Amino acid sequence: MGTTKSEIFSIRQNKLAKMLKALGHPARIAILQHIIKAEACICGDLVNELGLAQATISQHLKELKNVGIIQGTIEGTSVCYCIDDKVWAQFNAELTAFFGSYAGRKTCC
Repeated sequence: MGTTKSEIFSIRQNKLAKMLKALGHPARIAILQHIIKAEACICGDLVNELGLAQATISQHLKELKNVGIIQGTIEGTSVCYCIDDKVWAQFNAELTAFFGSYAGRKTCC
């Protein structure tokens, strides 16, 4: 979405679109599922776990970090990632509001 076109949409619409774009790749979903399953910060085992190249995983981590859904801390020579609880709750609220806004129709076109 170009910067000039994004201006015609609300801040909330742009934010939701960025969130969904960040979640719009199966590798990112797998990364998040792995972090959630581990119930801990993930430092370096994503390459072995997902079978993707380190550079590819780094790019996906960067996208997730850019929208704030994960946060990273530096420990020695590695960066450890975990879910940002506050942003996760915001994502949950936005998606719940979005999907909850449609109550369904009794008729269809």
